[in-house]
Amino acid sequence: MAYRKKTWREKLADSKGLPKTGPITGRMSTRWGKGTMVIPAPLEVDEIMRAVPKGKLTTIDHIRAALAKKHRVTLACPLCTGIFAWIAAHAAEEARAAGEKKITPYWRTLKNGGELNAKYPGGIADLKRKLAAEGHRVVAKGKKFFVADFEKAAA
Repeated sequence: MAYRKKTWREKLADSKGLPKTGPITGRMSTRWGKGTMVIPAPLEVDEIMRAVPKGKLTTIDHIRAALAKKHRVTLACPLCTGIFAWIAAHAAEEARAAGEKKITPYWRTLKNGGELNAKYPGGIADLKRKLAAEGHRVVAKGKKFFVADFEKAAA
C-alpha cells in the first residue's frame, strides 16, 4: 500500500484527541509559571482565525488568550497554537485552489507584536498585498515586516 501524504485540510481536521488540558509541568513551568494549559485542537485555532472580520487583525497571543479562556486554563500552548495557525493558513489556500470562496482569512493573524508571518502561503509579498487591500499599512523594521498600529485594528 502506497503512502499518501495528507492534505492541509486533512491535517486541519485531524484533532488527534485534542483539545487536552493539564497542569504546566517540568521545563515549561520555568518559562510559563504554574497553572494549567490547553493544547488546542487545530480546528479551534482555525475557528478563531475565521472569526476575524475584514479590516480587523488578531495575533497568536490573542488567539491563545481566547483558547485559555474557553478552556478555563492559565494558558494555551504557544507552540501548538502557532503550528495550527500555520496549518490553517495552508488549508485555506488549498481550499481556495479547490474553488472555495469563503476561506480562513489567515493574513489577518499576525505574530506577536504585529509581525507578518513569512511562513504563511505566498510569503511576505502576498501578505502585504492582502493586508493593504484591507486598509492596513505594512512597514519594514530591519528584515521583518509589521502592520503599523496593528493594535488599533484588534478584533
